[in-house]
Amino acid sequence: MSKRDYYEVLGVARNASDEDLKKAYRRCAMKFHPDRNPGDHAAEAAFKECKEAYEVLSDGGRRRMYDQHGHAAFEHGMGGGGAGGQGFGDMGDIFGDIFGNIFGGGARGGPRRGADIGYVMELDLEEAVAGLDKRIEVPTLVNCHHCNGSGSEDGEIDTCATCHGRGQVRMQRGIFQMQQPCPHCAGRGKTIRNPCKPCMGQGRLEDEKVLSVKIPAGVDNGDRIRLQGEGEAGPAGTPPGDLYVEIRVRPHEIFERDGDDLHCDVPVRISQAALGDSIRVPTLEGEVELRIPAETQTGKVFRLRDKGVKSVRSRKTGDLYCKAVVETPVNLTPEQRELLEKFEATFVGDGARRHSPKASTFLDGVKGFWDRMVS
Repeated sequence: MSKRDYYEVLGVARNASDEDLKKAYRRCAMKFHPDRNPGDHAAEAAFKECKEAYEVLSDGGRRRMYDQHGHAAFEHGMGGGGAGGQGFGDMGDIFGDIFGNIFGGGARGGPRRGADIGYVMELDLEEAVAGLDKRIEVPTLVNCHHCNGSGSEDGEIDTCATCHGRGQVRMQRGIFQMQQPCPHCAGRGKTIRNPCKPCMGQGRLEDEKVLSVKIPAGVDNGDRIRLQGEGEAGPAGTPPGDLYVEIRVRPHEIFERDGDDLHCDVPVRISQAALGDSIRVPTLEGEVELRIPAETQTGKVFRLRDKGVKSVRSRKTGDLYCKAVVETPVNLTPEQRELLEKFEATFVGDGARRHSPKASTFLDGVKGFWDRMVS
């Protein structure tokens, strides 16, 4: 059976660059890899075909021979090792890029880092709005003070003889060559002959870290502040992780926050609501005057512009929304009760309906309901 043209197999033009070839091979490998197509013999054959095409075309000398002589260039030993002989190191690198995570290791070496950690900081609304510097204590893993985080008692650290400092080793699995963390040095690339006794060569110990965190003005529930390098110390000789401080704002006795806006209930006496009045209401910057117009009903909302929270992102200031809550008087004196009784006596007959618009609407609704029930 005649072989397909290698350029056709990878789906590239004959003048394709090395990068174009690599991208085309990756696409092909991802599509036909046996791990993605278990039991599919056609996919396995296509995968081998892609592999063979890339091995030839990724090698400059063999590609020139193929361009000149085609598949005949590698028959009868003409190509110096056949289509499957050379270039396997490059194949391993590509497989590491594509499938490194599947088999428990990446293609690239490099030190592991310490774990990221989280810390929940509770703030009062006033603190969240104004911002502050706050000291916190975080239990975590810190660099060993005895060995300064190196893990070595005497400071002597050797390059790992197994991985030669790369932190990765190549493993042969059938026709595949994969990379995984070095089992001798656990991916560090270094070994310690005389481990530090307090930390047993780990370079870190459990302790509490005391930090000062700058909280910007305007933060809200769920906001996170990242402190780079303040997480757990990494294994000996590796960088630390990060610390993420999550903000939780405690409920406030007066205000409820909605983004950059604030909401509050404002109690209003019956006489104030009926006749109108000016009252004092609280804001985050102190009290301000709020005009209550005559005949104000409970639930009426008044908007005070720029009396909310200054946004931590846009720096715009939200508004304060004050909802009037008309209160029923309690603990009446005999005189007050007598006055209210005289006042109530004025609401007689059909004329009373025009003084109570909501009550009139409610009574009309009740009448309509009963009419529908009996009809």
